[in-house]
Amino acid sequence: MVREYNLGDILKLRKRHPCGAFEWRVVRLGADIGLRCISCQRRILLSRSVLERRIADHNRLAKI
Repeated sequence: MVREYNLGDILKLRKRHPCGAFEWRVVRLGADIGLRCISCQRRILLSRSVLERRIADHNRLAKI
């Protein structure tokens, strides 16, 4: 099942970021998904297939 993401959504990944945070905000959509760490503002770019495996929870909080 393919999940739909929107800009500003908060995603909780399975592994902790080195800064200690689990939550990431979606900042870019396309073939790859851009994420920004909620705690330290670090940006990463993951392919959709990798993100589907790493995601633990998906919160649709943002209405931009």
